[in-house]
Amino acid sequence: MSISEPAETEAQRIARGLRHRDLALVEELVERYQYRLTRYLIYLTARRERVDDWVQDTWLRVLDRASQYDGRSRFETWLFSIARNLAIDDLRRKESVSIESADLPPDAASPFRDAARSQDALRLAAALDTIEPIYREVLLLRFQEDLSLQEISQVTGAPVPTVSTRIHRGLARLRSQWEGGANAL
Repeated sequence: MSISEPAETEAQRIARGLRHRDLALVEELVERYQYRLTRYLIYLTARRERVDDWVQDTWLRVLDRASQYDGRSRFETWLFSIARNLAIDDLRRKESVSIESADLPPDAASPFRDAARSQDALRLAAALDTIEPIYREVLLLRFQEDLSLQEISQVTGAPVPTVSTRIHRGLARLRSQWEGGANAL
């Protein structure tokens, strides 16, 4: 029996395809991640009017920097990092705002509310809307996008212990909002 090469992982396949400018792969990635990327940027920034531009710029940056993705981490970690940095840079340039200090207007339309179909989903959306963006972001990346603490650290640029603390504090704030808003919502 001959010793064969280990099977190529999904991330390695994507890295190889990006390096070779495989348009079919790019189309597959856009189809697979477009919705998640758009949803992430809306939740992150609450600036729906700019999201389409940021998403397009993200895909252009993916193509421009295709050789930088080495396939050692999940593609979505790299993709969300690019999108986050583009959006934050754009917000800083245009509004002198950082995601950590951005406050949403209390009546801002929420994608959570738009997507909610049940009473609990509405309550969860309302509770999420009330917590600070740095906590909301890590909760979304962890529980909605299913990223690991290490991957969230890569996306946000925060050390893993900080990510863990933000998740813990975000859950505590969310729990407090959930329990306190049971009658009000």
